Amino acid sequence: MTKTSMGNNDSTVEDLQTCESHQWYRKFMTECPSGLLSFYEFKKFFGLRNLSESSNAYVKAMFTTFDLNDDGFIDFMEYVAALSLVLKGAVKQKLRWYFKVYDIDGSGCIDRKELHLIFKSIDAINGIHDDIKTQEFTNMVFDKIDINGDGELSYEEFMEGVQDDEMLLNMLTQSLDISHIVQKIQGEMMATN
Repeated sequence: MTKTSMGNNDSTVEDLQTCESHQWYRKFMTECPSGLLSFYEFKKFFGLRNLSESSNAYVKAMFTTFDLNDDGFIDFMEYVAALSLVLKGAVKQKLRWYFKVYDIDGSGCIDRKELHLIFKSIDAINGIHDDIKTQEFTNMVFDKIDINGDGELSYEEFMEGVQDDEMLLNMLTQSLDISHIVQKIQGEMMATN
């Protein structure tokens, strides 16, 4: 699976300022003095401990989408690009990222099982364990945007279907919103200053 840029990397200086660069950089270098964040360090950095197998798979998929150069690590610039996307990204950029996270096997399509696994994992990370609700949400998404009814969502079906349905867009955006984790880290940084 080839990766495309998550955002405009030309605005790195602006992104650094947006993310309170000195605090983020200090936090980043404290957590990983090598300057490279491994998957293990990534989970530790965001306080994601004792994850179930499915939640771990979701976090791994997220990590992989942030690892823009596919070297198995997230460096500071990749980290800033990821934070910038999460905090400031446009809807289309976020949807593109969501699609990459949902497409666990990298096939270019999302099937029901992948989508259900992601929703279940997000709920688990947020301390919610309601598999019936998760399955209903998965079915609703497919019923609304699987236009050709083949049981898979292509990139085009996903992008167009979600953008054309404001309720679905809001639900997906809220379900994948990790800004509360980012804000928690910002709060920890402010407390240590």
